[in-house]
Amino acid sequence: MTSNILHITNGDCTTDQLQKISIPGTLITWREMLCEGKTEVGVGDENFWKNRFEFLKTNFKVSKQQFIDKTLKEYRRLCNQQKQDEIVLWFDSDLFCQINMIAVISWLKRYRKGRKISLVSCTSEEIPANRFGFSALTNDQVLEHYKSRTVLTEDDIAYADYVWQLYCADNPLKIEMAKTYQTNTTFKHLNTSLITHLKRFPSIENGLNAVENTILTAVSKQKFSSKDQLVKKLLSEQEVYGFGDLQYHKYLMDLKDYLRFSKSVSLTDTGKKVQQNLLHSYANMRNDFSFLGGAKKYNFLYDNSTNKLLKITTL
Repeated sequence: MTSNILHITNGDCTTDQLQKISIPGTLITWREMLCEGKTEVGVGDENFWKNRFEFLKTNFKVSKQQFIDKTLKEYRRLCNQQKQDEIVLWFDSDLFCQINMIAVISWLKRYRKGRKISLVSCTSEEIPANRFGFSALTNDQVLEHYKSRTVLTEDDIAYADYVWQLYCADNPLKIEMAKTYQTNTTFKHLNTSLITHLKRFPSIENGLNAVENTILTAVSKQKFSSKDQLVKKLLSEQEVYGFGDLQYHKYLMDLKDYLRFSKSVSLTDTGKKVQQNLLHSYANMRNDFSFLGGAKKYNFLYDNSTNKLLKITTL
């Protein structure tokens, strides 16, 4: 393998795929889920990793050793890769990957200034709505996408860094303004991901966000024999998020007052009222330690009738 190209991938599946086709260069896997939990602008700083570990430990029972082995060791490998002429980014079109992507670009802007950075898109004219990302492509298609990768301009890099700063700010209303006036065409999926992100704040209608309401609606319309069956359904249909099964299981745990798990999955009486917008769940769901990026989740409400985010002025 040549050493003049560094590849940063969105996960182990893509890394494994590139290893199998012997793509030239060094492979680094970005193992984070920055679309969930509190984030800070300084990617890689000591406080950044401290906050990320606390979030993952509290919400996903990640041990310190697991965090070191899976995330920090790979990050240190990235830090040691300093001589490559080109850095190639492999990130899918979903929210999960797009937020990770702008964080990585922000890091590269800070620590690899002046390097050639290129982006491989997992979509094409042949596969315009690819819910499975790079894994849905054949080896030949992956190589073709690699050959047609987009080299990022200084403006592209500055824009991604700017959006990352907005994502990490305590006021997501600025994201709403940014997506409205967005003129960058290189990051074709970023605007959609920002809209998806804003809809994860609790709705003004019933206090649940878009993901939580999707779960209650799915249970109200279909019988599921188990949590796993429900999660499998969500994974197959909610490709805009790019979530894994651990994230959906966490959502189910948060919705424990609205879901009943016995012989099958069903809505509780309270869950039925919330799902029908007859009962507001904000007071019950509110958690002052729940963050989306840099903003407290329950300091804002999303109005689906106007597609606008509103700040709660009195708490």
